[in-house]
Amino acid sequence: MRRPAFLSALLLAPALVPAAHAEQGDLLVRARAILVAPTEDTSGVEPAFPDGSVAVENAVVPELDFTYFLTDRVAAELILATSPHDLNGTGDLDGLGDLADVWALPPTLTLQYHFAPEAAVRPYAGVGLNYTIFYSEDASDSLTNAIGETDIDLDDSVGIAFQAGVDFDLNEDWFANLDVKYIQIDTDATLTTGTLVNTVEVDLDPVVAGIGIGRRF
Repeated sequence: MRRPAFLSALLLAPALVPAAHAEQGDLLVRARAILVAPTEDTSGVEPAFPDGSVAVENAVVPELDFTYFLTDRVAAELILATSPHDLNGTGDLDGLGDLADVWALPPTLTLQYHFAPEAAVRPYAGVGLNYTIFYSEDASDSLTNAIGETDIDLDDSVGIAFQAGVDFDLNEDWFANLDVKYIQIDTDATLTTGTLVNTVEVDLDPVVAGIGIGRRF
């Protein structure tokens, strides 16, 4: 039986695209759009609001990463991005709505294994370490109006990161990319209102899903 012409072309397409695969010593640079979706688990705001807590909103931001191939299959990747997050009241604090906003800077270094380095479609998996710096913490007007002028501080965090993704050749230098990460980010937030100090434990643990484009150097 003869194949339809379009089916034959589809089957042959990967072989016609010049490979963009990397090898030992190569550097890949990717730009992604990422969704940072916290899967947070938080404590009460102690001692003033034991039945109140916080929820952390999602963020969509750009990301830049650099991947250096130590061998044809093993690579190290440094992931750079920063994201803004609103902290909303829940439980007894639900009526206040937005409690604060904060920026997170979570540089992450992973060690990757690339399963099919010479293929046109190249999946990989990685594991590594994350260090998250929180900055520009700012209490909302609703929180300030409710309990007074409040200073907010979030501790930095160190955690494990897991990663999976795939690269798709576009030509001999450029490729498309899909990537997903789970990052362990645990912090303690301190709210200081005059002489009153409240604390809340926040386990952000976001899923970070990204789509982007990359180039091999």
